[in-house]
Amino acid sequence: MKYLKIIKNGILDENPTFVLLLGMCPTLATTSSAINGMSMGLATAFVLIGSNVAISAIKNLVPDQVRIPAYIVVIASFVTVLQMCMEAFTPGLYKSLGLFIPLIVVNCIVLGRAESFAAKNGVIASGFDGIGIGLGFTVALTLLGFIRELLGTGKVFGLTVFPENCGALLFVLAPGAFIVLGYLIAIVNKTVKKN
Repeated sequence: MKYLKIIKNGILDENPTFVLLLGMCPTLATTSSAINGMSMGLATAFVLIGSNVAISAIKNLVPDQVRIPAYIVVIASFVTVLQMCMEAFTPGLYKSLGLFIPLIVVNCIVLGRAESFAAKNGVIASGFDGIGIGLGFTVALTLLGFIRELLGTGKVFGLTVFPENCGALLFVLAPGAFIVLGYLIAIVNKTVKKN
């Protein structure tokens, strides 16, 4: 029950995109399509889960003076593994997400969860926190990409829903990301506050 509450917290109450407003750079830049948003979210979730577990396991061994640099090394190790696997097995997706994969190292969501949760809790709880926050980030990016792709191109995950000439190019471009994100934040915050 405790672990389910941690996961729910990451998806709804402390959603990094809609509630905490963290990680806006990859959120706005990689969500021009649903598949890109989902892939970026899952990539970040992998790093979150792995780094949370590792940091929680070594928290008592790391001196306070080098705590943050040690956390960054752990996070960078997981990002490197992710980057090499993506480049080897999904080169098209790796090319599409480009620079944003290595930038996961400095994503404030990952370092923030390492500092605020993993450094203060056990390994299992930290793993579940990574799952919750990672799922929340993945859901947010997928939803944002889904709406932008649908309104901009008439497609969702590459499947045609309506003719492309009926789409509004604005939603695939940067201003569309801000517009859709603003509406989604308003809807989520209104819904969460009612509960």
